[in-house]
Amino acid sequence: MKKQSLLKASLILGIAGIVSKFLGLFFRWPLIMLIGDEGVGYYQMSYPLYMFFVAIASGVPAAISKMISERNAKGDVKGVFEILKESKILMMFLGIGTSLILFFFAKPIIKFVQWDPKAYYSLIGISLAPIIISIMTIYRGFFQGLQNMTPSGISQILEQIGRVVIGVGLAFLLLPKGIEYSAGGAAFGAAAGGLIGLLYLYVKYIKVKKKMWNRPIKTNPKVLSEILRVALPISIGATVGTIMSLIDSILVPQKLLLSGLTSEQSTILYAQLTGKASVIINIPLTLSVALGTSLIPIIAENYVMRKRRALEEKIQMSFKLSFLIALPCTLGLFFLSEPIMKVIFPGRSEGSLILKYLSISVPFIIVTQTTTSIMQAIGHYIRPVINLFIGCIVKVILTYLLVPIPNINIYGAVLASISAYLVATILNMISLKNKIKVNFNLRSTFIKPLIASLFMIIGVIISYINLLNKTNSSNLSCLGSIFIGIIIYMVLILILRVFTIEDIKSRVVRN
Repeated sequence: MKKQSLLKASLILGIAGIVSKFLGLFFRWPLIMLIGDEGVGYYQMSYPLYMFFVAIASGVPAAISKMISERNAKGDVKGVFEILKESKILMMFLGIGTSLILFFFAKPIIKFVQWDPKAYYSLIGISLAPIIISIMTIYRGFFQGLQNMTPSGISQILEQIGRVVIGVGLAFLLLPKGIEYSAGGAAFGAAAGGLIGLLYLYVKYIKVKKKMWNRPIKTNPKVLSEILRVALPISIGATVGTIMSLIDSILVPQKLLLSGLTSEQSTILYAQLTGKASVIINIPLTLSVALGTSLIPIIAENYVMRKRRALEEKIQMSFKLSFLIALPCTLGLFFLSEPIMKVIFPGRSEGSLILKYLSISVPFIIVTQTTTSIMQAIGHYIRPVINLFIGCIVKVILTYLLVPIPNINIYGAVLASISAYLVATILNMISLKNKIKVNFNLRSTFIKPLIASLFMIIGVIISYINLLNKTNSSNLSCLGSIFIGIIIYMVLILILRVFTIEDIKSRVVRN
C-alpha cells in the first residue's frame, strides 16, 4: 500500500475531520432548535463519559499505528497482522465491558456525580457506542500504521453522517415524550454512526488483507504485552486530557449553583460552554488531531530507522503546521465570536462571550497535542502524561475557586481551561527540548504564521464592517469576511514563503 507524506496525510485527515465537525454542527443545530440549551445540557452531561471511554481506547489505535509502521518499515508483514489480531481481543473486552457498565450502572453514576436525573436517558442512549467504536478504532489504527489516512478520513465522514441522520431523527421522534427522551435519542446516534464507519473500514480491510497476507495468524501473547506497554501510557495521557471535560461536567454545574444561579440557569450556562463554545473550538482542533495522528507512524518510522535528518524535518514541519492552524483560528474566533455564534446557532446565539475567551486556549491545546504525539512516537510516553496531569490539577483548583464567585461564574471554567493547557504546553516544550536536541527555526515555524495571521484578521475585521454596512446582514458579512480572510491568509503564506515549492515537493512526493 502506497504511503502518504506528513502534509498529505494531515491534509486528508484534516479535511475529513473538518467535514465531520461541520456535519456535527448540523447535528447540534437542529438539536438545539428542538430541545434548547437545557436539553443539550442533559445530552452533554453523558457525552464526557463516552469521550472518557474514547480516550481510554485511543491508546490502542495509536499504539497499533506506531507498531505497524515500525514493522512495515522492516518488511515484517506477519508482525503487522499479529498486532491487529491481539488488539482486536483487547478492544472487544474493553468495549463490551464499558457498554455494560454504562447501561446497568447509569443511575448510580448519575447519583454519584450529582447530575440531573433526566440525564439518565442520554447515558442509556450512548451506552452501546463503546462496543462499536472500540472495533472501529482498530481498523483506523491499522490503516494509519500503513500511513494511508484515506480510509480513516472517509470513515469519519460516514460515521458523522450516520450520527446526524439517525441521532437527529430519533431526537425528533422522541420529542413528544419529553426533552430528556429526545436527548437520549440524540445520544444513540453515536452508536449508529459508528456502525456505519465500522462496516466501511471492514470492507476496505478485507481487500487490503487479501493482497498483503492470506495465511492464518496465531495468537502471540508477546505482541499483546507490547501493545499494552505502548498503549497504556498513551491511553492514560488521553484520559487525563478528557478528564478536563469530566471536571467541567462534574464541578461546573455544582459550583455554578454556589454562585447563586438556579439549577436551570446552571444547566444552560454549562450547555453554552460545552454544547456551543467548545464544539466550535473543536473545529480547528480537528486539524491538530489529524496532524498528531499522522505524526505518530511517520516519526516512529524515521526514529526506528535512525533517519535523524528526516526526523528533524518532520518535527519542524509539525510545529509549522501547528501554528499555521492555531494562530488564524484563535484570532478569527476571538474577534468574530458573536457573528460566528449567530451563523451556527441562529436564534440561539447566547454564549458568544464564552467562545471569545475560550478561543485563547486553542494555541496551547494544539501545541500540547503536537508535542505529545512527537514524544509518543519516539517512545517517551510517561512525561506528557505527567505534564497533562499537572495541567489537570491546575484546572481543578481554578474551577473550584473561581466558578462559585458570582461575578465570574462560568468564565472561571474558561480561565481554568486556558491555564491548564498553558501549563501543559510549557512543560511539554521543556520535555521535548530535553529528549530531542532539535534547534527550532522560530522565524519559519512561528514568526511568519503570526505575521500572516495578524494581516489576515485586520482584513477580516475591515471586510466584516464594510459588508455589514452594505448588506445589514450579520450572517452574510461573517461568511463573506471569513472567505476573504482565507484568501488573504493563503496569499500571505505564499508571499512570506512559509512553504517553498521545493519544501512542498520534498514532502508531498515520498522518496
